[in-house]
Amino acid sequence: MARAPLLQLSDVSLTFGGDPVFSDLSLVVQTGDRVALVGRNGSGKSTLMKVMAALVEPDSGTRVVSPGASVGYMEQDPDLSGFETLGAFAASGLDPAESYKVDMVAEGLKFDPEGLVATASGGERRRAALAKLLAEAPELMLLDEPTNHLDIEAIGWLEEQLRSTRKAFVLISHDRAFLNALTRATLWVDRGAVRRQEKGFADFEAWRDKTWDEEDEARHKLNRKIKAEARWAVEGISARRKRNMGRVRALNELRAQRSAQIMRQGTAAMDLEAGPKSGKKVIEALSLNKSFGGKSIVRDFSLKVQRGDRVAFVGPNGVGKTTLLKMLIGETEPDSGTVSLGTKLEMAVFDQNRAQLDGNKSLWENLTTDPDMRVSGASDQVMVRGTPKHVVGYLKEFLFDEAQARAPVRSLSGGEKARLLLARIMARESNLLVLDEPTNDLDVETLDLLQDLLGEYDGTVLLVSHDRDFIDRVANTTIAMEGNGQAVAYAGGWSDYRSQRQEETTVETADKPRAKKDNSKPSAAKTQSGLTYTEEHRLKVLPSEIERLEAEIAKLTELMSDPALFIEQPVKFQKASDALVARQEALDAKEEEWLLLEEKAETQG
Repeated sequence: MARAPLLQLSDVSLTFGGDPVFSDLSLVVQTGDRVALVGRNGSGKSTLMKVMAALVEPDSGTRVVSPGASVGYMEQDPDLSGFETLGAFAASGLDPAESYKVDMVAEGLKFDPEGLVATASGGERRRAALAKLLAEAPELMLLDEPTNHLDIEAIGWLEEQLRSTRKAFVLISHDRAFLNALTRATLWVDRGAVRRQEKGFADFEAWRDKTWDEEDEARHKLNRKIKAEARWAVEGISARRKRNMGRVRALNELRAQRSAQIMRQGTAAMDLEAGPKSGKKVIEALSLNKSFGGKSIVRDFSLKVQRGDRVAFVGPNGVGKTTLLKMLIGETEPDSGTVSLGTKLEMAVFDQNRAQLDGNKSLWENLTTDPDMRVSGASDQVMVRGTPKHVVGYLKEFLFDEAQARAPVRSLSGGEKARLLLARIMARESNLLVLDEPTNDLDVETLDLLQDLLGEYDGTVLLVSHDRDFIDRVANTTIAMEGNGQAVAYAGGWSDYRSQRQEETTVETADKPRAKKDNSKPSAAKTQSGLTYTEEHRLKVLPSEIERLEAEIAKLTELMSDPALFIEQPVKFQKASDALVARQEALDAKEEEWLLLEEKAETQG
């Protein structure tokens, strides 16, 4: 017997005062589906997801959800008004007995439920919205760029949660590794239509290219047919002085068919041009030490960067990747140690906060007022790698139309802001690119092009990113920042680093008996306490985790102490009881972990 669709859209059309966003669009999401929703920036992916969530009303068409099924949407810009803390917002849709689920999710996503809404950053608000959705666990989860503002560890945790869930989800993301690992079907939004393939994102590019090849062949055949019919029309009129009106009408229909074809949006015409070659030595850092507020960023860190190197910096949010990057390029002074820069350096910097862009100015103004791009005496031209270009023409190379040129930057999407910043960077010659989170919000095609350009770039690249696939494709050295001032260089990209790190862990485990006999030479992976850096970190954070569990157990115990609860609300009582057992088991496990680590530290310290 066929399953009823979990969600179905039929003949949906939507227009926002101009060309249609969608026309006669239909799609189905089944129970247990794991779907990648893909398409170019501006193709309408987020709008479609809001239609699926019933947050945007289409002009026509129907939306049907299976009876009793729930649909949840992770908002890009959640409204937290009326809530004092992030945790209160995340738990607002839960039974009080299930509020512990928010704490479990918060631990994996690395956000503080007690954090105040009034002072929360945009990233913290997004993580709270994601925590709310995961804790509620509806039958269908709609996730729009959930990995933005997550570090690699949190992305890995989220990936594991979605891998193990039985709930259906539709996922928009620019993270290839994330999409490849999780999806089994693909919805492709392209020029107002949606196609579906029962294969995950790993097969998307082959499917897309095949579709485009078939379109090109059909367009070529149509053009040949129009040309042949047009020749007949001219020759027939001259020879017979009498038209075959049926064939003339057919010719007009063919021309109308060609006019109705919506041409594909091209890829951005991005280009990188290296300036004069730098010296062979680009950066040499010796014995760097840096701390903020008692927190160590790096300890005794040394690095030599040669011309042509591609160095990636990875690690959890807040570990100090950007700070180390700024020290290496001379923007931030180390507490001790030295940094020397090579000769003939021409540096271009991509700032993760897009601080180089003025949100109140138009795209036109942001380019023409840039000192590196200004053309003396011309307000409508910009200097692009030594050649003047009209500002609108240059913006079109980055897929902005003429109407957008006069719009304020604040009206752009995240991906469009990233493209505009790339336009500024790529207008100048450089031989050292400093890219701090360049991949956020870019679509797959633009990421592909950027990756290819970096591969051909005859200069040096310093890269901070949480995109594992992008790091693998670009980097030849990875600096892993693991906290407590520990920063270690590994050959290769993200996968190479993880493989080498696993080998180190295996060797450490195998060498433990020998280490007890001869500990005159402490391992580089050990701290002064004798614990590994990961173990030392766990020893520090476990007390706060234990304290939080104890508080939750106290709340649940107080809830269950009401004798009327069991009689009047037996379901709620059972949920609270189950939650209490789960939290008690978690508390026992964490207390045992703390005792073992404390004993190990005392024995080996």
